[in-house]
Order: sequence, then structure tokens, then C-alpha cells
Amino acid sequence: MVCDRGFRIKIINGNTNETMTAGIDAAAQAVRLPQTKVVTVQPESGPESIECFYDEYLAIPGILEQIALDKDADAFILACWGDPGIEAAREMTTRPVVGIAEASLYIANMLAAKWSVVTTTHRVRDMVEKTVQKTGIRDRCASVRTTDLAVLDTNHRDATLEALTIVSQIAIAEDGAEAICLGCAGMSGLDSQLEKRLGVPVIDSVAAAVKLAESLIGLQKLTSKQMTYRLPELKTVKAYPVHLQPQWLRQ
Repeated sequence: MVCDRGFRIKIINGNTNETMTAGIDAAAQAVRLPQTKVVTVQPESGPESIECFYDEYLAIPGILEQIALDKDADAFILACWGDPGIEAAREMTTRPVVGIAEASLYIANMLAAKWSVVTTTHRVRDMVEKTVQKTGIRDRCASVRTTDLAVLDTNHRDATLEALTIVSQIAIAEDGAEAICLGCAGMSGLDSQLEKRLGVPVIDSVAAAVKLAESLIGLQKLTSKQMTYRLPELKTVKAYPVHLQPQWLRQ
């Protein structure tokens, strides 16, 4: 799996917004090891932002396609904070699949007794809470704090920084948060500025995922195929392309 060519990580932006894809790539390139090659892509089809369950479910086939067609990456990163389709992605490949939400929460959990997630629009609160619950460390979450920011608003960096500062200060003062997880890939790159303002660790979810992916590659660990994440059962998936058929994954 790991050879002289170094590590190769493919990051998949969950949405189809090119500006956000570029920002995700910049955050990843800033923290990767010298021997790591990072390639950041976005789906060919799907919503331009993911802000509800409808968006998330429509995005998943395009995300999975990016994995099905890739034979070179040593690991994959799903760069949408809800980690859409991550269980299906892990069924498709033995290579590690890291979700940025999961990664950021695991890192925060090692740095603070209690942490909060600060994220985008108010309607995503339930989605975020379900993502936290899935990690099994819900008891360590002080709160989920939302803002008036739409996902694509995070391309406006100054306004995003101000909004995150306000809700993070509330999370620290009122909820007892001792660290902050940035709950959107579009917020990547703002962690250092926020740390200076807040005085607590701030976790960039994309950066966290890159470092965990590098660790898994370096440890030469593969996704278990013992039971839950075995390859999909052989059957025809009507109206889907050949590369999303279960047979394709066995080639």
C-alpha cells in the first residue's frame, strides 16, 4: 500500500462549488507531510452546497463515484462535515476513508474535556447532532452552536471569522466548551485566527482529517472486511453506471 512514491490522499469535497474545493485544498496542502501528495476534487454531479438531508442524499452518489474510479489513492477524505456516505464508502474499498467530522471530533476529544461544534445555518443543528452521536462521544460535546451563515457564505472569510468568533465565545462562556470544532469544510484555514481570539484549541476539520489519514497510511492499516464493511453484495443496480455496480468494485 505504501511505497517509495510517498502517500497519496484524495480529498472529495461533498459539494460542487469550485471556490470551496480550492479552499479545502489549500488547507490540506498547508499541513500535509512533504512526501504526501494531496489531490482535491469535487463530484461531477450534486448540489453546490449541502445544507439539509435532501442535499446530502443527492450528493452521495457523486462522492462514491470519485472513490469507485480511483485506483491510485492510499486513502480518501470526505470533506463535508456530515461525512455523507462514509459507511458506503468504507464498503467500497479497503483503503482508509476518513470523514472530516469524525476526524475533528476525535482530535478535539484528545485536547479538551468538553468541546463544542460551531457550524452554519440553524437548520443543520439536527444533522450535526446526529453526526456527533454517531461517533460515540456525545457526552463530551458541550454544545452545537449554529450561525446565520449559509455554506457558501463561508467563502467570505472576514464575515465568517466574525460570526464564528461570536458563537464560539458563547459556547465557551455559557456551555463550558474548552475547545471548538469548526463544523464546515468551508471554515478551514480560520483556526489559527480564532485560537488567538478565543484562547482555546480550535480544530480545522480538513487539517485534522489529513493528519489522521497520513497516520493510517503510515501504520499500513486497511478497512476491515470482516462483516459490516464487506464489499456490497453482488446484484444489479438499475440505471446506475457500470462503475457503481458491485461487480466493478471487485475488479
